[in-house]
Amino acid sequence: MPRCDHTAAWAQLRSYYEQKAQHFDARDALRTDSQRVAKLSQAAPHVFADLSKNHIDDSSQALLMQLARECGLQAQRDAMFNGAPINLTEKRAVQHTLLRQKQAPDQWNVAGEAIDNVANHAKWDEVRSVRAAMLAYAQQVREDRQITDVVNIGIGGSDLGPQMAVLALQEFATTGKRFHFVSNVDGHELAHTLKDLKPESTLFLIASKTFTTIETMTNARSAKAWFLAQGGTDTARHFAALTTNVTAAKDFGISTTFGFWDWVGGRYSLWSAIGLPIAIAIGAQGFEQMLSGAADMDAHFASAPLEQNLPVRLGLLDVWYRNFHGYGSRCVAPYHAALRRLPAYLQQLEMESNGKRVDKDGAALGYATSPVVWGEPGTNGQHAFFQMLHQGTEVIPLEFIAVKTPSHSLTPHHALLLANALAQAQALLQGQSDAGGHKHFPGNRPSSFFVLERLTPESFGALIALYEHRVFVSGAVWGINSFDQFGVELGKVLAKDIEARLASGDAQGLDASTAALLARLR
Repeated sequence: MPRCDHTAAWAQLRSYYEQKAQHFDARDALRTDSQRVAKLSQAAPHVFADLSKNHIDDSSQALLMQLARECGLQAQRDAMFNGAPINLTEKRAVQHTLLRQKQAPDQWNVAGEAIDNVANHAKWDEVRSVRAAMLAYAQQVREDRQITDVVNIGIGGSDLGPQMAVLALQEFATTGKRFHFVSNVDGHELAHTLKDLKPESTLFLIASKTFTTIETMTNARSAKAWFLAQGGTDTARHFAALTTNVTAAKDFGISTTFGFWDWVGGRYSLWSAIGLPIAIAIGAQGFEQMLSGAADMDAHFASAPLEQNLPVRLGLLDVWYRNFHGYGSRCVAPYHAALRRLPAYLQQLEMESNGKRVDKDGAALGYATSPVVWGEPGTNGQHAFFQMLHQGTEVIPLEFIAVKTPSHSLTPHHALLLANALAQAQALLQGQSDAGGHKHFPGNRPSSFFVLERLTPESFGALIALYEHRVFVSGAVWGINSFDQFGVELGKVLAKDIEARLASGDAQGLDASTAALLARLR
């Protein structure tokens, strides 16, 4: 498959941008094209999207679709769903979608063809077996009135996904349980969490695939030391592990373990046993509904024509903005307080996946990949960074996520919240040209607007799956491996060396800056 910058469509997109698209004004497009909103709006499973305020038109969208086809996007998508080892550097399949598949793989259609794959069917059977055991254990914890606090100890995907989901679905959570998430190796976080807990009423979940992740195991050992020092006597009852290293967990004193597989990346793992805290919070039915919503989006991504495929349209828009308009970041503003950790989750999902500088063959890229992803909930962001979005020197695309029906009865609050979301999108588009100087707003600032009818396990699952597939699309077009993360390793290796130097004071071989800082911090 040709790399994107070696395709005819890439060159045509560059020419079209330079000749016309760089001067595009969405205000004019909305005034002159009565069908623009209809053409750039789409209802996907559980999620509606209005893309009409973006810097895109029929011609650029058609060229982007041509680019996707020339880069073999459909074949790459089908290879992922069929279990091919598309994570080439680690020689692994990428099958987080199998975790939420509703039917056996030999009965499910991808690109209109039935899959007859014995290996995938065996994986699916194993997934169902582990899930059944995990959900049964979650129900047991839910019914255990003595357990009032659940502490999830993990990092990266073993923390961001479950924490974000438990917060997002708090309306559906069981009563009588508090959920805590510890990830930072900074002892302040664990100490703050433990200070109000009692060993007899606390359950610790240790989430580490290998049971060797240094930050997670440092926190786990300190949690166990606290548990024993406070009079805890039954480690096996008060600790469970989400790991494949059953032996190491047993040596730690843990007998309850739930595994997952090397074809599930950490940032895609909330659908697996890593989702145990989610299952404890919202129960088996809620967890299954979350999986179902994601599976609905999977089916849409797998089968919808490219032009009506929302993950494809979003992923291609990201390529258009990053490589042709030169937009270096994207802001996410969820207008729902329960989604407050979504931007942090999306940072890992996109920046760890697509923050790559070489293609699948290891050759250096001549174009940009992942943008910086950041954000905060509205309306908080309006009183913080929206000033830059409206009047700053850089154009930063913004994504609004609104929920039509709230879960509370404070009607005036929700009306005001939705009014603010709509008004901010309108203000970014329209600007204000009748005032000069400090009160001038240039307008024509692009934004996308997503709407959920309600924030439920199903709609939440669909929203997260939408973002997963969107990241896949842009990575596939860029010709990179979106499923490894070697960039996180070097600093971890060096940290082991420096940890020893902090104890000894030995600065031999260090650069001058690191040596000076080492001396100051000892």
